[in-house]
Amino acid sequence: MTSGEASAGESEPAGLPDSDRRSVINWLLGTWAAGVLGAILYPVLRYVVPPEVPEAATASVRAGAASQLSPNSGRIVPFGSAPAIVVRTATGELRAFAATCTHLACTVQYRDDLQHIWCACHNGHYDLNGRNISGPPPRPLEAYDVNVAGDEIVISRKA
Repeated sequence: MTSGEASAGESEPAGLPDSDRRSVINWLLGTWAAGVLGAILYPVLRYVVPPEVPEAATASVRAGAASQLSPNSGRIVPFGSAPAIVVRTATGELRAFAATCTHLACTVQYRDDLQHIWCACHNGHYDLNGRNISGPPPRPLEAYDVNVAGDEIVISRKA
């Protein structure tokens, strides 16, 4: 009788055969390794991919004192997550627009020598109604409503 053969009087040990024991241990080790890998990768992925947080809608903002904005000048003011520009024309009328160029989202500025709004990034020009008049901008600037309460300029999105 060889050592691998069982005699008629001997029986196999109680429990699982060796191949079944090995597969159970391999399954346990694999599950453990997957858990450890998941515990390491999850925080890294949450850090690399930030959650989507909706921006709070800004309906209106105060843009400073009207008396401090002289004719033929402009002022950049924060409007939510993007800037806005308030312009007092040479005739004294107040106008407000989104200060983000419609070409590549650069911040625009008012040029008193040209008497219009200008984007320095790619030489885009907008008139005092927000329409693009030259350069690469494809669309006009978004216009805002302007109200003066006392001496305070309040700009708001058009309804």
